[in-house]
Amino acid sequence: MTMHTVVVGSSGTTPEEVLAVARDGARVELHPEAVEALRTARRFIDDLAAKPEPVYGVSTGFGALAVRHIGPDLRAQLQRNIVRSHAAGMGPRVEREVVRALMFLRLKTLASGRTGVRPHVAQTMADVLNAGITPVVHEYGSLGCSGDLAPLSHCALTLMGEGEAEGPDGEVRPAGELLAAHGITPVELREKEGLALLNGTDGMLGMLLMACADLARLFTSADIAAALTLEALLGTDRVLAPELHAIRPHPGQAASAANMLKVLDGSGLTGHHQDDAPRVQDAYSVRCAPQVAGAGRDTLTHARTVAERELAAAVDNPVVLPDGRVESNGNFHGAPVAYVLDFLAVACADLASVAERRTDRLLDKNRSHGLPPFLAHDAGVDSGLMIAQYTQAALVSELKRLAVPASVDSIPSSAMQEDHVSMGWSAARKLRTAVDGLARVIAVEVYAAARAVELRSTTAGLVPGEAARAVIAELRRAGAQGPGEDRYLAPDLGAAEAFVRSGALVAAAESVTGPLA
Repeated sequence: MTMHTVVVGSSGTTPEEVLAVARDGARVELHPEAVEALRTARRFIDDLAAKPEPVYGVSTGFGALAVRHIGPDLRAQLQRNIVRSHAAGMGPRVEREVVRALMFLRLKTLASGRTGVRPHVAQTMADVLNAGITPVVHEYGSLGCSGDLAPLSHCALTLMGEGEAEGPDGEVRPAGELLAAHGITPVELREKEGLALLNGTDGMLGMLLMACADLARLFTSADIAAALTLEALLGTDRVLAPELHAIRPHPGQAASAANMLKVLDGSGLTGHHQDDAPRVQDAYSVRCAPQVAGAGRDTLTHARTVAERELAAAVDNPVVLPDGRVESNGNFHGAPVAYVLDFLAVACADLASVAERRTDRLLDKNRSHGLPPFLAHDAGVDSGLMIAQYTQAALVSELKRLAVPASVDSIPSSAMQEDHVSMGWSAARKLRTAVDGLARVIAVEVYAAARAVELRSTTAGLVPGEAARAVIAELRRAGAQGPGEDRYLAPDLGAAEAFVRSGALVAAAESVTGPLA
């Protein structure tokens, strides 16, 4: 259900609320408790600012320049300058949903009362989100340490009425013009506020949360695709028995096996593996489908745990503690988030790899147990799905490259003050590409398996399970055509991709099976 208003308190937020703001355009309100927490913390900052002793982030420079004490007359300029100088991103713009997630998560941390900004700053950020104004944020500029600095700086620049932003109409304009058009007064930053707007893992966390949501659907989609392929290859469902998976108690494996068993219920195609060309076991790509997908599911569970902990965190440096102390810390380091972003990219690559192997098996007449070569109408005259598998293989190859972890890399910055960084933003960016690739790989398998199941029905009179019939019927209604002579194939594959991405594949199967894991 779309959430029309998300109320931000001082104790964090939920994945569902982040998605509602980022993807569904939900409005944002500050809870009175959060406003009071902001006021309390700000009083501590104001007291420290009035003292002669230097305090990092309040009356000093930043990073390697923290040794300089900044007098009261230059502190507003200091805060403006850190935003302007750190808004140094380059490359293409990142997606609107990523920027909205980044801003909302930064607002979540501001509302914790641990950053020391005034309530007015947090409210202005909420106003910008509610106006549908999206700062222009670029692909490159974050090392995932000291926060997603350049991306967050471009957002802070918009709050100041500077730089560029996209309006609700999709047009990019000067930020000052957009703020004025929506009656929003630019923020004049005071002590600590510029730094507080920049110092967080919000970009990589937002992308992690969206990837987790997308992958949950794709893991279920992969189970459905594997079940259809098992049917098409006349495989056995005996390997999916719950008692077999209970003796190796990985939760994800059991969930995937249970999904496949539900989809295969009532199938007239399974169990024919010993008919004309007897075989004792199905190939690994079919028999071990729950083990591979299940490992990915368990990785996703771990990633969600990390994301939920990060959602409860107040990431800034320095932070305002409840007793009024303002302390430097290293909580901005993105390692916890970066690791799971990389783990998920590995899971994407492996799941895509096993799906491609199943597709190739469907198309190879020597291994498909009676299906025509490449599932072609008239092999030789027709090429069938030969090149669809090429496309799938190209995607899998790219996914393997994207599985190389970003988080094992580090490049020193800030005159060696920031000498070990997480590269979490880079891990997040490549995971988004990996999630897109996985959806396309699964779509090709679904398309091929559906054609193969239909060919079994028409040539051998074998009736697939009710779930398979429902999936194929909806796939055809979605615009992906059935068996026949060669035709322009890209539109069919595009329709299959949309069928998977939209959740229509899962919905079609669940219309018969009930809820799948």
